[in-house]
Amino acid sequence: MSTQTMTPHTASPVPAESLRLRPAEARGKADHGWLRSAHTFSFANYYDPQHMHFDSLRVINDDYVAGGGGFPPHPHQDAEIFSYVLEGALEHKDTMGNGSIVKAGGVQYMSAGSGVRHSEFNPSRDEAVRFLQIWLLPTERGATPRYETKDIPAADKDGKLALFLSPEGRDGSMAIRSNADIYAATLDGDQSISFDLANNHKAWVQVARGSLTVNGQELRRGDGLAVEKSGTLTFEKGDDAEIVFFDFIH
Repeated sequence: MSTQTMTPHTASPVPAESLRLRPAEARGKADHGWLRSAHTFSFANYYDPQHMHFDSLRVINDDYVAGGGGFPPHPHQDAEIFSYVLEGALEHKDTMGNGSIVKAGGVQYMSAGSGVRHSEFNPSRDEAVRFLQIWLLPTERGATPRYETKDIPAADKDGKLALFLSPEGRDGSMAIRSNADIYAATLDGDQSISFDLANNHKAWVQVARGSLTVNGQELRRGDGLAVEKSGTLTFEKGDDAEIVFFDFIH
């Protein structure tokens, strides 16, 4: 059994009424042949005024791109975008001159700032790539665009929250121009994680694979959980679970 407590454990549990489930099956869907996507929030042709964003979190797309498929060059401006690769590999090229291939377990991050064009492709002809495409609203506009990648070793997130994006780039994380600390974790068997969400903070849990409970709330692959108030969050009862966790700082 492994247990992680992220902060001194002094808070009461987040009240159950402050947890709001976004079920996987309620997401918007798109199937373009080469691309299959599920949209947690309104995106492209999927529009739901009740699910436009949560705090600064604007897009969570669960994307499958078939072998040889991809997004041709297109522009972005004033958006913080990262791709969390779960299966296969994802290739990136942009007008800043960056080019990379990020494999499962890795993250690519782009701050679009004043404007950038980029493309994302599956470099394999045979193997699909699955990744979470996530956008956040920036804390500053018109900034110089930038791009970075990071591999998250399996051991770093095994029963632990591994910080990979933060506003100040602390503890080896990438620096994001948004108001969130963003973590990854895997959870299985008797592993548990406790996290004290600070006063005036909100949080979001996105289940990338498997299942777990958060404060007794059962979550399965594709589910999202909005956390509206502060208190202790307890992640446990994981069954091959992998999550992305957002702590929104105010």
